[in-house]
Amino acid sequence: MRTALLLLTLFVAPAALAQSLSDEVGRTEVRIDSGVYPLFAGRTVREQRLEERLERLGYTRTKQRPTQPGAYSLDKDALWIWRAAHHAEGRDWPDELIGLRLGNDGLVIAGTQADGQPLALDGRRGRWLEPEVLGESTREVRAPRIVVRFAELPQSVWQPLLALEDTRFFEHLGVDGRAIARAALANMRSGGVSEGGSTITQQLVKNRDLTSKRSLDRKASEAVRALFLEAEYSKEDILEAYLNTVYYGHVDGVGVYGLGAASRAYFGKDAKDLSLAESATLAAVVQGPNGLSPIRHADKAQARRDHALDRMQELGWASAADVAAAKAQPVRVHLKPPRAYGASELRAAALRELKAVDPERAERDLGFRAQTTVDPLLQAAAEEVVAAHLKHLRASNPRLRNAKLQAAVVAVDGLTGDVLAYVGGDPSSPSGFNRAALAERQPGSAVKPLVVLEALDRCGTGEPLNPASRVADDPLSVQVDGHTTWSPDNYDGRDHGVVDLRTALRSSYNRPIARVALHCGLRPTAERLERAGLPMPKDPPPSFALGAIEATPLQLAGAFTTFVDLGTAHNPVAITRLERPGGADIARERGGATNVSSTGAAFLVRDLLRDAVQNGTGKAARVKGVDVVGKTGTSNNAHDAWFVGSADRVVFAVWVGLDEGGDLGLTGGQAAAPIFHDLAAQAAATRPRLDIATPSSVVQHRVDPASGLLIGDTDPDGRDEWFLRRAQPRRNQFWRVDAAEAVLR
Repeated sequence: MRTALLLLTLFVAPAALAQSLSDEVGRTEVRIDSGVYPLFAGRTVREQRLEERLERLGYTRTKQRPTQPGAYSLDKDALWIWRAAHHAEGRDWPDELIGLRLGNDGLVIAGTQADGQPLALDGRRGRWLEPEVLGESTREVRAPRIVVRFAELPQSVWQPLLALEDTRFFEHLGVDGRAIARAALANMRSGGVSEGGSTITQQLVKNRDLTSKRSLDRKASEAVRALFLEAEYSKEDILEAYLNTVYYGHVDGVGVYGLGAASRAYFGKDAKDLSLAESATLAAVVQGPNGLSPIRHADKAQARRDHALDRMQELGWASAADVAAAKAQPVRVHLKPPRAYGASELRAAALRELKAVDPERAERDLGFRAQTTVDPLLQAAAEEVVAAHLKHLRASNPRLRNAKLQAAVVAVDGLTGDVLAYVGGDPSSPSGFNRAALAERQPGSAVKPLVVLEALDRCGTGEPLNPASRVADDPLSVQVDGHTTWSPDNYDGRDHGVVDLRTALRSSYNRPIARVALHCGLRPTAERLERAGLPMPKDPPPSFALGAIEATPLQLAGAFTTFVDLGTAHNPVAITRLERPGGADIARERGGATNVSSTGAAFLVRDLLRDAVQNGTGKAARVKGVDVVGKTGTSNNAHDAWFVGSADRVVFAVWVGLDEGGDLGLTGGQAAAPIFHDLAAQAAATRPRLDIATPSSVVQHRVDPASGLLIGDTDPDGRDEWFLRRAQPRRNQFWRVDAAEAVLR
């Protein structure tokens, strides 16, 4: 059997290994990618943070138009990007030179080719920046790799590693016969597999393509794969790949992989700037990253380091004077604790999805690649803002200091459903529970816009209303099941007489909205919420109209896309594709859209939500220069505070609450809206400006606020109001005694 397996490996290996270094993901590696970033006109280079995005991707800035991939140039007239070859949307894309014509203040005007011909800028069908890595493990907290280039490293940086791990690296063909003989003798003496004799090439194969289990079968496969790898790639390519892959231990609980990240974490400098002593120290760590840690076991690390230096002198790779000087230096680290990859809930969600569609791959810890829709800069900003606001709330509210205060934020492109940011808890102390997708909490008044949408659009069994419709705000009692009475009250505990629908939503009065739901019918109103994507009980009690249901932030964000893509709700999708390391699909998710209402009715509610932010309960969400619409929400039991709304075309659902329940003591405007406020401008700039034309089904007239009737277009006592053409109030006529619309009671 063992011989058969080895022969099978010999036949299969060439095809499998031909791309093993060109692939960004090995057979046992994991990679979670961000979404691509669309290049578009209408916003400035600074607004889109294009330079920062390019630098995070590893691009270098040049003075002249770039001449090779991975470079960019910027002047007052143009931004030129030579986009690198990359993998996205399930396929490999070639490198490409992309030009952006700039106007005043760096405003992106249009795309251009090198010869001056136009270049389409149209999101994913046009041009984009490649994805950024969001994570390389679903089971471990890791630091982002800092890629090193072999050609940029002095010999003194990588020679200590070869002195310890593979002195004949540049001589053997991937397998070292001398090392194998030495290992075989050691294994015979121990009666098992106690020593591997692996070369750097074999270690690279094991790290990227094989499990860590020691067996003769695995060692045979490792050796054969190493031979083919050496036949396909240069020694320099292989060593560079190894340096970017090898594990260097944990620093402050964060896994450090690759020489670039290790040199930054342990010594606070770039790998090319390491001294001989520092390089030898990192080389020493590789054999036992935790047992030889220069942080916890400096004496053992120093002994191993000195051995590396002695071997370099024996091999003629370093002079006696240089070795003596290096050995005279104590092992002293200059820690720069690495930041961990963010988006922890997103990585966990990718693993859950893998377990659902390919449980065997998940169980065997085989590698996979996840393509997400997340914007890495907005994701990082959301994590930073959530952590800062939770810290502020604890500090400013003594009763919350020891409470299990948490938050969740979901940001969604309102025209596509792409999830752009995804925070499921306090980033400063991750709990492992994803509140963004899994925590079902009462949204309170955040559902009221959907109740009003039903009233304006069809209104079930009642007569459709309009924004100027007058509704009574006085005590209300409803029989629920023959013996239970539901009597909603306003948050402020006051009666407000008769108010119009605009005022009721702007000020979030409960009793008028409850009357609206009863007028249209509870079942038609519930069905409207359900079409928008909110879960509804089979026989919903009337309290659902005031948010006494349970929904997740992800569901609320999806429902509110109705007010961006007027009348259409998009199912939020964060992970669009799971692939095997070689590129074959494991699963794909396309999302979906649902028609929720007419375009005109959604347009009217959007205008009402803008008023709620400018003049109502959502004032804390206002952002200068950004079209903000939205609604606050506070659950009936005061456990949950919400703000759900949009910044231009990006929809947010923000939740703040207590995990263990209890009175939060804060409204949505106090706890949730400020988080939205701090993210709105940046979020809006990640997408093209939203251009909403007034639907043909909508008209604007002047209305008398006191009566709800239409008046002359120049009447100074009136206000302008939007109406559906088919649901306008009658005109005020001076000879009528009952010059007022009927009051809904």
